[in-house]
Amino acid sequence: MKIVQKILALVGLLSLCALFINAFQEAPTDENFETKLINDYNVYALQVPEKLDFAGEPMPLDNPDILERMDRELLVNTYWQSNGLLMFKRSKKYFPIIEPILAKHGVPDDFKYLAVIESGLTNAVSPAGARGFWQIMPATGRENGLEVNNNVDERYNLEMATEVACRYLLRAKEQLGSWTLAAAAYNAGNAGVSRRLKEQNVSEYYDLLLGEETGRYMFRIVALKEILSNPDTYGFNFRDKDLYTPVPTYKVEVDTAVTDFTKFAENYGINYKILKLHNPWLREPHLNNRSRKQYYIDIPEEGYYN
Repeated sequence: MKIVQKILALVGLLSLCALFINAFQEAPTDENFETKLINDYNVYALQVPEKLDFAGEPMPLDNPDILERMDRELLVNTYWQSNGLLMFKRSKKYFPIIEPILAKHGVPDDFKYLAVIESGLTNAVSPAGARGFWQIMPATGRENGLEVNNNVDERYNLEMATEVACRYLLRAKEQLGSWTLAAAAYNAGNAGVSRRLKEQNVSEYYDLLLGEETGRYMFRIVALKEILSNPDTYGFNFRDKDLYTPVPTYKVEVDTAVTDFTKFAENYGINYKILKLHNPWLREPHLNNRSRKQYYIDIPEEGYYN
């Protein structure tokens, strides 16, 4: 019995020694702790550029409140890496469509970044009923000449929606006096921004106390502009071939009803899915067109889809 007790005591002692040895080996020291910090994943503070602007209108970064809010949006959008990479990829595909329309209307090129934060350059759908890249509400679309119904919704037509956005922004600039306020009004409405300027007795966006969404709006736009303009500075690495590119298309004029878009697509060597990818404004598998309106349907050039 005594022999068994001695054996058990020896086993217990050896186990205890092993635990102490293991604890000693794993205990962090200043040296190996610093090595882990260097070798493992790191998150860095960002330097807010000394000068930032929107449409040539400077952001007052000498104001500590403005600096902190800008810092927040740079951090949030830099370290949301998956979303950032998608914005780089999509912007290569869609900016070439948006940019010439902005230029045609005399709207500053920086407004393409407004579309980025509105929809992520997708045909987004909001709970309030806004649709498309520019998140246009039904009434706004109809007031600006877009057809909006269950059969056809031209808010999903990127070219036509960009035209509407330009007209809205030009009116807002004329009424409010600056491009920055015009951009804010795209989110909060001309009347809403005008009312708050009057209530708070100020004349600039950066002097306004606003709700969360509109208060962050311009900072998000400028942050996306800064990041998408300087990918290397913010740690985004990609090759040109990693980005999305537009598929060339040509337009087919239609001024009658189309009873079956599946058969219509097959006539041009594509399927219904591909037809809808290039014409998301066609909301149903047929076109009513009782008024014999002229529509232009985009058809991809041959050889881009199997």
